[in-house]
Amino acid sequence: MEERLSLPCPSHCFNALSLRNTPKMSSRRFSAEEVLSQLMNWDSDVEEDVSETEDPSEPEDNAIDDPDYQFPHDEEDSEDESAGFPSSDEKQETSSTEGTWTSKDGNVKWSTSPHQSRGRLSSSNVIKMTPGPTRFAVTRVDDIQSAFQLFISPPIEKIILNMTNLEGRRVFQEKWKPLDPTDLHAYIGILVLAGVYRSKGEATASLWDEENGRPIFRATMSLETFHMISRVIRFDNRDTRAGRRERDKLAAIRDVWDKWVEILPLLYNPGPHVTVDERLVPFRGRCPFRQYMPSKPAKYGIKIWAACDAKSSYAWNLQVYTGKPPGGAPEKNQGMRVVLEMTEGLQGHNITCDNFFTSYRLGDALQERKLTMLGTVRKNKPELPSEILKMQGRPLHSSKFAFTEKTTLVSYCPKRNKNVLVMSTMHKDASLSTREDMKPQMILDYNATKGGVDNLDKVTATYSCQRKTARWPLVVFYNIVDVSAYNAYVLWIEINQQWNASKLYRRRLFLEELGKALVTPKIQNRARPARAPAAAAVITKVQGRASDQPTILRIQVQRNAKDAKSVPPEMTVKQVPVV
Repeated sequence: MEERLSLPCPSHCFNALSLRNTPKMSSRRFSAEEVLSQLMNWDSDVEEDVSETEDPSEPEDNAIDDPDYQFPHDEEDSEDESAGFPSSDEKQETSSTEGTWTSKDGNVKWSTSPHQSRGRLSSSNVIKMTPGPTRFAVTRVDDIQSAFQLFISPPIEKIILNMTNLEGRRVFQEKWKPLDPTDLHAYIGILVLAGVYRSKGEATASLWDEENGRPIFRATMSLETFHMISRVIRFDNRDTRAGRRERDKLAAIRDVWDKWVEILPLLYNPGPHVTVDERLVPFRGRCPFRQYMPSKPAKYGIKIWAACDAKSSYAWNLQVYTGKPPGGAPEKNQGMRVVLEMTEGLQGHNITCDNFFTSYRLGDALQERKLTMLGTVRKNKPELPSEILKMQGRPLHSSKFAFTEKTTLVSYCPKRNKNVLVMSTMHKDASLSTREDMKPQMILDYNATKGGVDNLDKVTATYSCQRKTARWPLVVFYNIVDVSAYNAYVLWIEINQQWNASKLYRRRLFLEELGKALVTPKIQNRARPARAPAAAAVITKVQGRASDQPTILRIQVQRNAKDAKSVPPEMTVKQVPVV
């Protein structure tokens, strides 16, 4: 892990913060540690009518799935490899004479031959950050719980506790007992454990059932307490929400969301390929920006734009889509705007996206930031030449290429009378694979890097902590917990690569340990015994383990003093680690 102990340069961290509307800072230069500490504040003491919006994107119908393909090469050896180049009898099907094609709008001139004779990949893909956890994350991940709490940071907890206690006193008055961080951790821990046990669709009461439920739920808190917290948990002051909601539809959870999103890029540097796509968090209740997306399994929900590392699916940047502004016109060039905003702070990476985002203009805009683009293209794009869309006389598995100085376009025929269009500013020649179907290398690379966001949806849905609710801010919060738990898992595994390496269910073990670590302090502080024998046994076990800890520490101190005589007399028990 020594290679990953380098934090991005201070200017990168500062840019990442400033691009996400952080408070203005003084004019002096901040170090990386100062910026991160100021953001995360580690030492601080401190309902509406449904608006059905038709989703502007269309289902991607021209992706070619190839689950067995592995991305084959790195940039530095791409020029020396010859396996990806076509042989003489595998040349793409193009016009017999060299020529140019004009786009349908007349603004782009495409050539039928490459503009470069050497090098398959663009020279823009030079990453200046070390992929993986940043030094800030590595130095603060001591255990599984600390990895998770890098994301649900103290400033976020403070907002949730203050607003929830305010709402609790308003609803329950004298009956309300103010929550503290231990209570909030226990509540989140119960949500995580419910997700581990695949209880997303199960009634909450059954989780506390004495016969069929899990004893750890009863041992942590009563069902009544859990329901009370779920009812009043808030993320803003509802008394001032009306004014803020007029200019921001996400006002009910805006502060928590922004602080959380600002943390994501500061803890992990993505690898060479980043996937930008859309997510849909299922929700059928009342929400002013609920979306209908027939191509998604849930069909109704809250749409979130996401930028993820293509390999690990770490969520590097997220943005809730709140629809068009009140009284405003539909947004133009939305896909281009989303990709440019989601990739702020990156340099040298390749951005893989589907046909909703990909365009010739986007490729040019990304290249100005020293980023490349790879994605499928819709056939109605005006920058495409009509010649590349023609299917008459095209043989099966044939490819037709077109080139500009910075962009490569391919039309591949996977089936009779059907073609797939892929545009790339990363590839510079007409390379075909040596496979039987002779797929272009551009399509194989697209298939290998397109699944970052889709995989994030899959893994978070597997052990989701989502509970049934009619309040959309709570749905967003549940998704924050799900994504934070997965991101924490990515950090933990990359820092501790040998942890349960032989097991295929490491993530379930991680989440189970995380949930138990979050609820343990609450169980240790519990004064009243549980009525159910199984829950009482859990309480006795946890509290007994806590009472034995000082004895273990004292024995360790004596052993170290006897063997090495290296423990100064003034050292306290807490300062000596248990080995």
